[in-house]
Formats: sequence, C-alpha cells, structure tokens
Amino acid sequence: MAVVARTPVKVCGLTREQDVDAAVAAGVDAVGFVRYPPSPRYVTAERAAELARRLPPFVPPVLLFVNADPDDVAATAAGVPGAVIQFHGDETPQQCWISAGHGALSFLRAARIPLDPQARRPDLDQFVRDYARARGLLLDAHVSGYGGGGRSFDWSLLPEKIDAHVVLGGGLTADNVGAGIAALRPRCRTLAVDVSSGVESGKGIKDEQKIIDFVAAVREADEKAGR
Repeated sequence: MAVVARTPVKVCGLTREQDVDAAVAAGVDAVGFVRYPPSPRYVTAERAAELARRLPPFVPPVLLFVNADPDDVAATAAGVPGAVIQFHGDETPQQCWISAGHGALSFLRAARIPLDPQARRPDLDQFVRDYARARGLLLDAHVSGYGGGGRSFDWSLLPEKIDAHVVLGGGLTADNVGAGIAALRPRCRTLAVDVSSGVESGKGIKDEQKIIDFVAAVREADEKAGR
C-alpha cells in the first residue's frame, strides 16, 4: 500500500460554541471565523476570540478577511493567538504582507475560479509567484460578492501542476469532496480542503452529523489513494 499524506480539513464560518466543539470532536485540523461584515457568518473580533479559546492545541484558528483595514486585521489577530489570516478579497501582495504584520502572521490567499468554463481564469502560476509569501493558495468559486456561495467550479480546468500548497474550497460536501481530492492531489505540493455551507443546516449554523460525514469522506478518499 502506498503512503499517502493525510488531507487536512478546515471548517469555516463557525459562529457557535457547540459547532466549534463538534468540529474538534470530528477531528478537523483548523476552524475558520469570518470577519467580513456582509457575510451571514460574520463574527465580531471579540466573538472570534471567545470561540477560539475553546480550541485545543494544534487546531489553529483561521481569520477570514475581505479587503479589511490592516489595523482591524492586527487587532483581531492580537486577541486570537496562533491565528492564520485568510485574505479573500482583492488584496495585493503588499497589502497582505502589511496586514499580516510584515510576516509576523501566517496567511493564506484565496483565488477565485469562475464557474463559467468560457470565462477568463486567473493565471495561477503568476498568482502563486505574486503571493509567494503566502503559506497556501485557497481555490474558491467566483460568484457575486466574496466567498464561494456554496458553488463548486470545474476542477478539470485547473492547470496540470500548481506549485503551491493548495486548499480546495467552493461547494464541497461529503458527496463530492472525494472527487475533489482525487482531482487536485496529484497537481499540487500538498492538498487540504475547506468546507462551510456543505456542513450547515442554515447559514452559519453547522450540523454535527454533516461535519462527521464530511471528515469521514475525506478519510475514505485518503484511504483509496493509498491502495
């Protein structure tokens, strides 16, 4: 049996204590808190800090921002020790670097992939070079506004090789995450997956069983890859 890396799982958009606890109990590797006010999953800086205090060691919090003021990023991060920053807007490489405290904070950079296969797609090779200081590249569906909107894009249209640590998001569920892992794992350095609406019973309200099923589907995909 081949040795295959375990696919890390992040659950994003947590707003309640019981959802944080359910995600940890299911064995996720990171949890995300949305600091973008228009989002139905938005939490204040104080609420993000409160929820993050429930996390055990080695389950890092991720703070998602969209075109935020660097002072807001820094202030929120100061109250959430060990946080990783996720930039999900139109931030330039320099803005990411400044907002992340000139490298004091680790950060991920999201690239939005059009749903329409005929639409112009970002040059991911150039994107990776531009954001070389990012710890990873998050791929999400490009819908109106920011965030994937629970929609998945056509993974087959991505480059054959992506020279980055990739986090796959955009409409993932327990039913399709295995196919996403199979499609993307061979193309990048390492692969993780990010889910939000796919484990919800309502916007910002996570479903414990859906989280359990999602993590189980990821582990099944890992097992298949190792056969």
